[in-house]
Parts: sequence; C-alpha cells; structure tokens
Amino acid sequence: MAGPVLRLSSVIVIAAAGLMLAGCSGSMPSLSSLTGGDAPPPQPGPPPGPPPRASIAPDDIVGRWGNASFHRPEDQARTEAAARNACNLPYVINRSSDGVAMLGHDNPQVRDMTIKASADGHTYIGPGPDPGSMDDREVVSFDGRVLILKWVDPEVAGRYGTMLLVRCPAPGSPHAKKKKKTT
Repeated sequence: MAGPVLRLSSVIVIAAAGLMLAGCSGSMPSLSSLTGGDAPPPQPGPPPGPPPRASIAPDDIVGRWGNASFHRPEDQARTEAAARNACNLPYVINRSSDGVAMLGHDNPQVRDMTIKASADGHTYIGPGPDPGSMDDREVVSFDGRVLILKWVDPEVAGRYGTMLLVRCPAPGSPHAKKKKKTT
C-alpha cells in the first residue's frame, strides 16, 4: 500500500511546484503594497556628460589642399608626395554654416559637411548630424599639415581609397611652386 501513497504524494509535490512556478510568471507585488505605504520614487541616473568633441574644428581644415589617395598603407609616403605636387590644382575646403563645404563622393557638387564626434572618440566629416554615417569620412589623422580621411562606406572606400590631403602653401608665398611656361 505504500506504493500508491508514494505516487500520490509525488503527484501532489509536482502539482504544487507547477503552481508555484506559474505564480512566478505573474506580477510581483509592489514595495508599497508590502510595506503598507508609498515607495519613494526611483532616483534618476547621473546626468549625461558633455557631448563628445571632434578632434578638429572647421577652421583647422579650411583652405587649399593637394589631394591624392592610396589603397595600401605602404603607399602612403608616395601618395603624400603626389598630393604635395597636386597643389597646382588644389582641392578646396571652404567654411559653411554647418561646418565646411567640400566635395562628397559620386557628385560634382560641393556640399555642406559637418565635423562631428562619436561617443567612442572618433571624428567624422560628412553630411547630416549623425557620426559614422555611410556618406561620412573618418578622420584617421591630422597634424595641421597632412589630413588623412577614410570613407566609412566600404564600397566607396574600395573605389576611392584613403584620402590624403596636404596643405598647399598660400598663393604667392615663396614656397608656392610656380608653373613653368612652355614655349
């Protein structure tokens, strides 16, 4: 007779466990219902810190630049020399209301671009307010004289490579190259 009683008690234990587990999926009583009073309101989190700052400002890059690009890191030195020689037909970056006005990709029109920073500390140049968008260029490095920009969109980066811009000397300065006249 111990057999049927053992089975019956096992069924009761399993049923009770099932009911307890089913009760866990419901809502929990609030703190105020347990303590008989109102619970204090949740405290707000710490205020957000200052927004990230871009590593460059628009006035840092406004001007005339020699422009060239490379696909392989080992070509960077050669590309810098090519960009320096391209100052006879400079790539111009102007100031705009949003930041700078410069060419984007696949469009011959100069566009307003914003210089923006991401939460992870990267600086981007591109249209619109969101850092790291597909039309943006990431600032890889800038030392005041050489600006290296990498396209965010891998397809565009594959076509255009990494941009390397070298600041051109002011027109009429002793460092500006003069074109030789051919006769």
